Amino acid sequence: MFALGALVLSVSMGALSYFTTRHILVDQRESAAVSDAFVNATYVSQHLAATANIDETLTTANKVTQYSHSFLEERGTWYRGTLQVTQDAIPASLRSMVITGGIAASQTYSLHGTPQIAVGVPIKSIHGAYFEIFDISSLGHTLNVLELALVVLVVVITALGAAFGRWASGRSLHPLTSVSRAAVAIAGGDLGTRLASTAGDPDLAALTSSFNRMVDQLQERIEREARFTSDVSHELRSPLTTLAASLEVLESQSESLTPQARRALELLAADVRRFQRMVGDLLEISRSDSGSAEISLEEVDPGELVRRAVAAAQRTLPIDTAPPHVEVDPEVHGTHLWVDKRRFERIMSNLLENASLYGGGATAVRVSLGNGSGPVHSVRVSVEDAGPGLPPAERMRVFERFYRGHAAFKRGAGTGTGLGLALVAEHVRLHGGKVWAEEADSGGAKFTIELPGQPAEAAEDEELVGGNGPA
Repeated sequence: MFALGALVLSVSMGALSYFTTRHILVDQRESAAVSDAFVNATYVSQHLAATANIDETLTTANKVTQYSHSFLEERGTWYRGTLQVTQDAIPASLRSMVITGGIAASQTYSLHGTPQIAVGVPIKSIHGAYFEIFDISSLGHTLNVLELALVVLVVVITALGAAFGRWASGRSLHPLTSVSRAAVAIAGGDLGTRLASTAGDPDLAALTSSFNRMVDQLQERIEREARFTSDVSHELRSPLTTLAASLEVLESQSESLTPQARRALELLAADVRRFQRMVGDLLEISRSDSGSAEISLEEVDPGELVRRAVAAAQRTLPIDTAPPHVEVDPEVHGTHLWVDKRRFERIMSNLLENASLYGGGATAVRVSLGNGSGPVHSVRVSVEDAGPGLPPAERMRVFERFYRGHAAFKRGAGTGTGLGLALVAEHVRLHGGKVWAEEADSGGAKFTIELPGQPAEAAEDEELVGGNGPA
């Protein structure tokens, strides 16, 4: 905006200066030309009365005024004081006005690309007219130099305006840059970020104090909610343990119960175990929120790890759930992962359980290399199901806590806790990876996790130098 303002102002002032100067210079030059022409016409008229040598008189008049050509018309006969141009160089309209009309006149025009001023003065004593052509190319050169100077000035002023505007806007918006960086850090989970005090600037002091107070309240609320979740989960564990123990006693005597009682016991057992799972998930999430989650990394082979995790998860699924086909890309061989086996098994268990509850069961588990540069590649593990897939609007929200979307109304979905995929996202984040949902080639849902990998050669080198893996 500073540059645009400087450009508009400089162009306006430059145009005004140029046209004003041009008008003044042209008017002055025309006035001088008319005055010289009248003086020479008087000189010619007086000398012709004393001598009949017209050529000598015109030549003398032509020498008095530089850069001009003199002509005399007498009863249809033309005389000229120079051999460079003829009377045809005089505009026909000007000749007609002076000779036929008998009035003095002047005209500015271009002759062979050169600006000229022609002046005609009738001389009644000889029944003729005197004409003189003045070359004003020097005036055109002056105007061209002025135009170039004004263009350069416009460019310089615009550049200075842009430089000043950048400096001024940068100085004015510098405090907002700090606010933006702090907001990005807070959005990334760093709730300890605060703005530096600006007591010396009364305009920013209110913004800084309000921002810091807002972050304090946000951090306090998040910590309070995390403590509440953790406290409630811990308080529920004791009565749940008692319920689970009592349930085991009842289940051991289920054969002596009536069919209706056994059915009620089965429903109670399912809900208690679901309740235990939910409390365990809440405790896991609360530990992640508080930053107290521990991760124990081990070096593993991706293909073998996935096969074992799928086999372990299959035992927790309903008996009639068909095991998915595990496909390991040959390019994965030789790549190692550093993972927490317990957390990875939980990731696979939750993904397979989600596919069983909402997607008609998992159809395939694929292990492949992800994107990477150099010798280090990430490893991707994808779980595909046979369900109707996920709408694009839900593919990010399914990883939110307790969000179940349109699948919440599916038969059998009530056995889910709404925390499974949220825990998947938490476990993947602790490993430094990422997770996302998309549509599978078969039309169902496809959940993919990507974990940073390490080639076998690098792992062997770490062992040789005494490395124990990442901290």
